[in-house]
Amino acid sequence: MNGKRILIEIGHPAHVHHFKHMYWELEKKGWTGLFVTKDKECAIELLKAYKLPYQVLGTNKKGIARKILSLPYFTLIMLNIARKFKPDIFVSRVSPLSGYASFLLRKPHITCTDTENVKLLDSISEPFADVILTSESYLREHGKRQIRYPGTHELAYLHPNRFVPDPSVLAQLGIKPGERYALVRFVSWNAHHDIGHGGFSNENKLLLVDQLSRILKVFVSSESKLPLELAQYQIKIDPEQMHNVLNYASLFIGEGSTMAEESSVLGTPSILVTSCPRGGVINDLERFHLMEFLSNSYADQDKAIRLAVAYAKSDDIKKQYHSSLTAMLDEFIDVSAFLAWFINKYPESKKMIRSGEAGFDSFR
Repeated sequence: MNGKRILIEIGHPAHVHHFKHMYWELEKKGWTGLFVTKDKECAIELLKAYKLPYQVLGTNKKGIARKILSLPYFTLIMLNIARKFKPDIFVSRVSPLSGYASFLLRKPHITCTDTENVKLLDSISEPFADVILTSESYLREHGKRQIRYPGTHELAYLHPNRFVPDPSVLAQLGIKPGERYALVRFVSWNAHHDIGHGGFSNENKLLLVDQLSRILKVFVSSESKLPLELAQYQIKIDPEQMHNVLNYASLFIGEGSTMAEESSVLGTPSILVTSCPRGGVINDLERFHLMEFLSNSYADQDKAIRLAVAYAKSDDIKKQYHSSLTAMLDEFIDVSAFLAWFINKYPESKKMIRSGEAGFDSFR
């Protein structure tokens, strides 16, 4: 038992899932951990649901200008938390807060990224990272500090070694035996990497839900308030149950890349509609025929709706996706097993990967 300490920063609710299994693996090896988060969406609810130790930095600021202006304030809070906790290592998803605090405390900072269109965030965070972990398909280069691995962030928590579906969610949703349903996801477009981008028009949101609801049950998840016409479709489920919802769905269609990617690695037919550029992870999922990526042009919105209707009518589309998923899992690794090993052995692990002394086969 080594008694080391790790500080894990959460910038988005999905990061809780990304790092929770890594934390539990390190805990078995004697590590003590602390999650640090802003009060954003359901992040605190998830941390509580998984009984993870955490502290809150404060309330998330909306808008790019407010986010930048609040950096000194949040950095000071992060630094105070870190000084009291005394971490041996920082882990984040490209965060300047962990970067600055780790630099001032002279501790290593390991960061993970899978989003290519965050160049502004990278420019203020990357100089303060010791290692940048990315998938092999990630489209950008970050120099000598970058280490690539065969996998996706979603496989840190949805790999079969980590995720066991719970069918009790169906009763919570009111789904009867044999009944099929679709999950539709709309986003608010307030994130720093979403500026200038969009998805479905309001008219097509209504059309999409109307068309699907004629074939199967429809649930809508939305970051912002739904139009009155769609309020009846709002999903009401605990945040920690969402992956079970995605697992048992017959179809996912939406604007959020995270849920689309999660659906794909669970073998659920997935259609993503967004003007955001195509990333390396999406290229991988398309290569394995696990996702349909479409722009938000009116032609592509129309195509997405027609494709969703076709999927909803198909009885065997999910079987096809599960076959494709098996092929992907044969090639990719259990990402949490790799992360836990890399951190537990750091900095030797970095040298072992660089020299070829350690490979990825043991994490498959």
